[in-house]
Amino acid sequence: MAFDYKKEYKEFYLPSKKPGIVTVPPMNFVSVQGRGDPNEPGGEYQAAMELLYGIAFTIKMSYKGSHKIDGYFEYVVPPLEGLWHQEGVDGVDYAHKECFEWTSMIRLPDFVTREVFDWAVQEATAKKKKDFSKVQFFHYDEGLCVQCMHVGSYDAEPETLEQMDAFAREQGYETDFTGHRRHHEIYLSDPRRTAQEKLKTVLRHPVRVK
Repeated sequence: MAFDYKKEYKEFYLPSKKPGIVTVPPMNFVSVQGRGDPNEPGGEYQAAMELLYGIAFTIKMSYKGSHKIDGYFEYVVPPLEGLWHQEGVDGVDYAHKECFEWTSMIRLPDFVTREVFDWAVQEATAKKKKDFSKVQFFHYDEGLCVQCMHVGSYDAEPETLEQMDAFAREQGYETDFTGHRRHHEIYLSDPRRTAQEKLKTVLRHPVRVK
């Protein structure tokens, strides 16, 4: 049975539909940074998906090749995630998606060191004849957050986010959008195959004690 992060770490990937406070441990990701509307056909965001999954599956399927990775175990590739930011905005403004600055990312298993990551980039570049220079090994220590499971369209997220932020304030916290601490989404559904009203997305905002 392949290791599945969503099943093993339900606290982080399958939270309640009611807001809760969580401390997220440090994790490593393959990531791509970009700007602009993620819905733009043929845009930066769509191109980033190919790069992310190209590296993620190169590592996942490495056991079938000659390059053996220390500590490797079979696993299900974790879901796509995204950090979202707009200059001068705490959180996100859905009316101006063209102003998004984003980091798209997929969690890496703990056995993936920077050396393993560099090998995967070289391997994917050679096999797929594609430029993977935009991918980065990203260590993210997210820390204290308020989070909630959002069910519905991405454009309907503000209502859930308001509930999260109100809950955090009631519990003695305030949002803390500083540095890499940004609006965070984890996509549990494929929007190409799931009706908008059934999309499941984990939403997170960084918080600190008031």
